[in-house]
Amino acid sequence: MSDNASSNKQEYPKASDFMVYGGLLAYFAGLLLLISFASPYWLQSFEETFSSFKNMGLWEYCFDQFRFPNYQFDHLFDGCNWIFSHELYLIREWLVPGWLMVVQTCVTLALILSIISQVLIACIVCRYPLRLVLEYEWLLSGICFIGQVSCAFFLFLAVSIFGGEAYRKDWMMYPQYNYISWSFGLCVCSMFFHLFAAVAIFFDTRNLYENREQSNSLVMQMYPTQRAHMTHHMGVPLYPSQSSHGGYL
Repeated sequence: MSDNASSNKQEYPKASDFMVYGGLLAYFAGLLLLISFASPYWLQSFEETFSSFKNMGLWEYCFDQFRFPNYQFDHLFDGCNWIFSHELYLIREWLVPGWLMVVQTCVTLALILSIISQVLIACIVCRYPLRLVLEYEWLLSGICFIGQVSCAFFLFLAVSIFGGEAYRKDWMMYPQYNYISWSFGLCVCSMFFHLFAAVAIFFDTRNLYENREQSNSLVMQMYPTQRAHMTHHMGVPLYPSQSSHGGYL
């Protein structure tokens, strides 16, 4: 009897190809987003201009003997520093205007949602914990879909705002000497890959939702001691219908 029960628990459906490929896209998008989030090359100056501003990211600025004209003391800002460092404290308000804070917030939220979605995708693909995944797989897949769509939306806001505001004359001096660099490009690519992942996961969610009753019946066969719990909370029959050969449909 125990051998039959253990063999039944091994015969569970694997994750669909939509979820597997959607997960691969989501993980690749998350990697691109992480690199873009941490790298200081959203905006960069042309080398031939010999500008004192070198490059910047969401959280770091690099200068070469930069003198801020509105600072009353003759202080040169040099090297790469975190925006919350003591070195950049005096000019932080100029370095991080309100629109850039919005960009930072959007990218941070996108990264958090991407990581949460990746954890859920890993649980679904690995079937762990098994009973929870089989019982609520359509719901977990739907959460992953919403997470991927939200990531793409926040990244769209971030790249749109940054692309429109990066050449403001009241921000970086001599904006004609600067250009949007590869960290920004990785963020754009991450946005599209999150969107592609969302499309793949959407088809998985739709199929799972349409077949959720069969999935609930499978869970009751694999975990018979939980039938009363399933009947009360999921509203499914206590015993699945039997075929003419005596097996469960």
